[in-house]
Amino acid sequence: MKRSKLLIVAMTVLCIAPTARAESPNSCADIANLKIAGVEVTKAANVPPGILIPPPYPGAPTTGPLPAHCRVDGVIRRRKGVDGEEFGVGFAVALPEKAAWNGDFMMQGGGGGNGVVAYPLGASYSGEKSALAQGFAVASTDTGHKAKNGGFDFNFMRDQQAYLDFAYQANAEVAGVAKQFIATYYAKPASHSYFVGCSTGGREGMILSQRFPTVFDGIVSGDPAMRTGLSNLAIGKWIPVAYNQAAPKDEAGKPQIERLLSDNDRKMFMDALMKKCDARDGVADGMIFDPLGCDFDPSELACKAGQSEGCLSPEKSGAIKKAFAGPKNAYGTQVYPGFLYDAGIASAGFAPGLLAMGKNGIFGPYPTATEIDVDKEALQDSDPLVEPASTNLSTFSANGGKILFFHGDSDPWFSPLDTLHYYQSLAPANGGADKVAEWSRMFLVPGMAHCGGGPALDHFDMLSALVNWVEKGTAPDSVLATGQRFPGRSRPLCAYPKHAQYVGSGDSEDARNFRCQ
Repeated sequence: MKRSKLLIVAMTVLCIAPTARAESPNSCADIANLKIAGVEVTKAANVPPGILIPPPYPGAPTTGPLPAHCRVDGVIRRRKGVDGEEFGVGFAVALPEKAAWNGDFMMQGGGGGNGVVAYPLGASYSGEKSALAQGFAVASTDTGHKAKNGGFDFNFMRDQQAYLDFAYQANAEVAGVAKQFIATYYAKPASHSYFVGCSTGGREGMILSQRFPTVFDGIVSGDPAMRTGLSNLAIGKWIPVAYNQAAPKDEAGKPQIERLLSDNDRKMFMDALMKKCDARDGVADGMIFDPLGCDFDPSELACKAGQSEGCLSPEKSGAIKKAFAGPKNAYGTQVYPGFLYDAGIASAGFAPGLLAMGKNGIFGPYPTATEIDVDKEALQDSDPLVEPASTNLSTFSANGGKILFFHGDSDPWFSPLDTLHYYQSLAPANGGADKVAEWSRMFLVPGMAHCGGGPALDHFDMLSALVNWVEKGTAPDSVLATGQRFPGRSRPLCAYPKHAQYVGSGDSEDARNFRCQ
């Protein structure tokens, strides 16, 4: 790329001196004529109120009705890449009517391998209304490629630029373009900019705080896909191998992982777990709000000599303990954290808990191996280009940036302890835990699977908590959580290291009768 083009891209990414600045509000159609180097606006049209957006996946709620807005679609750096395939950073921006705009900008994160320009709504972790319905201008992006084979299509990685866009470049670039649209449409720039994402979107939020620390004022990073290679090592190899070692074998001698535990085995295990750890928070309610204080050990269920009922074989209990402890190399060094014993680990569904594994995982059949070379696997499964490992966020925090982390305690794909360990590691790099707490908080979500679901209260408004912190200086010590799984119940999600504890009186279904301790 020529030096002039590099300069233009850099200015766009860093939001320096937009190339077009309106002196008076423009119409939606005017956006189509806005000239930004490397940016192609493919459509700019007014969307009437009342539109309903279909659920993104089976079981998810329909979003809407939407308010009236201007939707702008486009592509940044359209090009021909490997094998002549067309690439480019696709994006969409929704601009509320001028009278309804709250003055702020929000960008929503992606999921899986991205490759789809989702409707720019900001509907996740934003409370009862989407960010768009609350008056935010909202942007979304496919991060530089089109998925052809579902949400986990990573074939685009054969193209270096497409991989760079996915890894870290596209979101900041789209944010720069969206800000120019906003400044043009409303005749003034956004007052504040926010990013909210979970899974891949959670990773994207971390990347933005580390590599583009001045683009967003506030970031929500949920269940981040921090170290996908190593998490895949844990859930796709280490855990199945641990289970295979104790699983019954078929006629060919291959382990049948789906037959390791019966339904009765799982019930016995969960009954024992909940009996020991459920009421630690002051009330037995089917949820574990003090997971870090839960000292449950599967070996407690191992059958003693002569015992055959009401227990698990030592092989089964040992396999579970080894699986949940996480992968270690030949020297006993932990290469990826273990997983929490939580209320949702036996749940079935799209992302089944680690105690409910069938013969197939999300990416295909589990291996039938009974041994694993962790040292070899770990070397192959680390990718610094895409991993958000940097802990020095001094520029982000000095610029007034705030970042909220949350993670489901029953997430079967990415260990909540990995996110927690990252959060803890911010302290030595940024002046200590008290200093970090001035601009970052971490929330564990009991029972929640990956980004939602499970026996959990998985409906909470992280966006408002973030906005109140950035714009009003009110740090979120707790966030109210509710959920369809427990109608009428509410709880505070408490900022680490505190957890919700029942005060001992009053309605135990009401969050007001819990304190963070």
